[in-house]
Amino acid sequence: MAQITSASSGVYVIAVTPFRENGAIDIESLDRVTDFYIESGAAGITILGMMGEAPKLTQPEAREVAQRVILRAGDVPVVVGVSASGLAAIGELGRTVMDMGAAGVMIAPPMTLRTDQQILGYYQQCAQTLGSDVPICLQDFPLATSVQISNELLGRIIDEVPEVVMLKHEDWPGLEKISALRTAETTGRRRISILCGNGGIFLPEEMARGADGAMTGFGYPEMLVTVCEDVAKGDMDHAQDVFDAHLPLVRYEQQPGIGLAVRKYVLAKRGAIASATIRKPGAPLGAAAVAEVERLIARQEARLATLR
Repeated sequence: MAQITSASSGVYVIAVTPFRENGAIDIESLDRVTDFYIESGAAGITILGMMGEAPKLTQPEAREVAQRVILRAGDVPVVVGVSASGLAAIGELGRTVMDMGAAGVMIAPPMTLRTDQQILGYYQQCAQTLGSDVPICLQDFPLATSVQISNELLGRIIDEVPEVVMLKHEDWPGLEKISALRTAETTGRRRISILCGNGGIFLPEEMARGADGAMTGFGYPEMLVTVCEDVAKGDMDHAQDVFDAHLPLVRYEQQPGIGLAVRKYVLAKRGAIASATIRKPGAPLGAAAVAEVERLIARQEARLATLR
C-alpha cells in the first residue's frame, strides 16, 4: 500500500469505530462503514483517532481494528492514530500497523508538553522510535490537547523532522496558519500536506487558503469530498452551495460531548453501521436531540434537491 507523502490530498475520512449494543466491536459494521467511506469518494481513511474512540480500546482491539480496515480498504491508504502517553506504546503500535500495510501514523502531542523545545523534541523522539521509513501526520489540535504549536515551531518541526509529511490542521482560529505555511514554502521551506479537521466547519475557507483536503468526519462524507474537489477545480460557488446546505448539521455535530453521538446516529440511519452505540463512558442521543437531527436532515435534503 502506498504511504502518505507531502503531496497527499483529498479527504482522509476520520472513521468511527462501530460497537454492538453490548459494547463489543462490530466487525461486520466495521467492514460496512469502510466500504461506505470509500464509496463516498474518500481518498484515504484515518482510524483510531479521537472520534474513533481510540482511548476506549485495548491494544489488542486497536490492532484488530487496524488489520481489518487495512485489509478491507485495499489500495486506499489507511492512516492509523497511535497517540499515547509514552513512546513505547507509540513505537509498538506504530511498527505493528506499518507491518500490516498502513500508509502512515497520526500523532497528537501529549498534554504535558509546554515549551517549543519540548514539543520539537517529542516529535524528534517519535520519529526516532518509529524509524525513518514511517511517515507521520502531526495532529495540531490545541482545543483538545491544550498544546499550542506556533507557526514558527511548525516551521522548525518541518525543517528538523523530515518524517513529518502531513499536518492535520485543527487550530482554531487557524486560517492564517495555513497561509503562513504556504507562504514559507515559496521561500524554500519543505512542503507538507495539509489536511484539515474540526468537522469541516471551515473547509471552504481552508481549501481556498491552500489546504490539500480534509482529515475529519461527518455523517455525509460525500459533502467533504465534493467541497474539496470543487475548490480544486476552481468552482468555489458550487463548493460553497453544497457546504451551506450541510452547514446546519455540521454545526450541530460540533457540540462538545454529543458530537460523536450525532455522527453515529446519522451513519446508522444511513445504514453505514448497525448501531449508534458509543462505548462507555458515553451515551446515545436523547429523544429531543434525535428530533432535532431528523429535522436538520430533512431540511438538508430539501436544500440539496435544488442544487442537483
